[in-house]
Amino acid sequence: MRRAYWHRYHGDQDTLVTAFVLAASLILLATPACHRAADSEDRKITGQVRTEFLHAWRNYEQYAWGHDALRPLSKTAHDWYGQSLQMTPVDAFDTLLLMHLDSEAAKDLQLITSNLSFDRDIYVKNFEITIRLLGGLLSGYEMTGDKRLLGSAEELGNRLLPVFGSPTGLPYVYINLHTGQVRGPITNPAETGTLLLEFGTLSKITAKPIFYEKAKRALVETYKRRSPLGLVGQSINVETGVWTDTASHIGSGIDSYYEYLWKCWLLFGDKDCLEMWRANISAVNSYLADDLQGELWYGHTDMNTGKRTETIYGALDAFFPALLALSGDLGRARRLQVSSFKMWNLHGIEPELLDYKTMRVLAGSYHLRPEIVESTYYLYHYTRDPEYRKMGEILFNNFVRYCRADTGYAALADVTTKQKKDEMESFVLAETFKYFYLLFASPKALDFDTVVFNTEAHPLRRQW
Repeated sequence: MRRAYWHRYHGDQDTLVTAFVLAASLILLATPACHRAADSEDRKITGQVRTEFLHAWRNYEQYAWGHDALRPLSKTAHDWYGQSLQMTPVDAFDTLLLMHLDSEAAKDLQLITSNLSFDRDIYVKNFEITIRLLGGLLSGYEMTGDKRLLGSAEELGNRLLPVFGSPTGLPYVYINLHTGQVRGPITNPAETGTLLLEFGTLSKITAKPIFYEKAKRALVETYKRRSPLGLVGQSINVETGVWTDTASHIGSGIDSYYEYLWKCWLLFGDKDCLEMWRANISAVNSYLADDLQGELWYGHTDMNTGKRTETIYGALDAFFPALLALSGDLGRARRLQVSSFKMWNLHGIEPELLDYKTMRVLAGSYHLRPEIVESTYYLYHYTRDPEYRKMGEILFNNFVRYCRADTGYAALADVTTKQKKDEMESFVLAETFKYFYLLFASPKALDFDTVVFNTEAHPLRRQW
């Protein structure tokens, strides 16, 4: 990111350095009138995104402050494991900074540094804690320079290390933050392979190789168990290394494994990750891509035979155009984004799962997911095609229309009826609103080419 954005904060808990405000850029007087009109409209939408983010954030403050999440319909708080790990405060912190919400960020920072504690006798899911909390703390540290955030990140990293103690080096699903005991041997490639950005960044900052080594081994061990076709499966036993489900796809349980192969190459220059990516993406495009009547989708196959098993695509799969664009495959990225947008427009908001052959909804919930917005942002960044901002405006207007509640934003139980669900996950503030904001904001709001987003949209600096 540009220097003003990455200005380092060394103040006390009650004061946030106002230098973030310096990020505002001047509009050149020589800009043609049509461009000024377009810029004005984009700034208007950026302001609307910021306003709606504040609607969600302030209701979280009012009804769930200090807890993991807000339940917006019942106006109550929710803690994942019965005790708060400050999930929303940590997850949303870098969004507050990015949007220059200085007073809100200062209050949030005080809450995090005063109340966040990991010495808790609870079993937590390693994957979720890594991408949301470890990623959020590291990004927050890089953006502010506040060493308390780095201290919390290192403590968390140390408490998570025993999760890698299986015979294969693949991490268990759950770990007790107090005792270090682990459980849950049946896991998936997303949970074994989506750790290196966070653990690797911690390793580089602290100069302690163990974090990088453990997370990279887990990624490599996952890759080593790919089928002769080059595909990975849906679930694996970390103690035996044997696949327990051979379904292969780009959706839930596998998705971010592919994402991190490429992003670890970008962030760390790790050539092993580049070689693994090349082998994997070739297999994905050969066996999972499905050209159906001129439309590009990615479906399900058996990892060993390559046989098509299901024509399923969903909200989580919609991250893939972003990854394709990031890795240089704009042709496929554009085509797949058209398919994702078709899925969204089927009911005015995307379902969790769709049979793309029959266009029948298989799972009708919508959890306020960010993936299609993420892909729209990436495609606009790489093409500067106004089509993607128009697409994003439709996405945002539908998002507000159907998901805005009196006290925040609510997931949908069913996209066909638009019945709301009492759920507002932290990633809504960490990812969904952030990607909407960046899509319409000036490119100077964030220097895309100097950061790599983790799978929770926490920007990590490309400085290694």
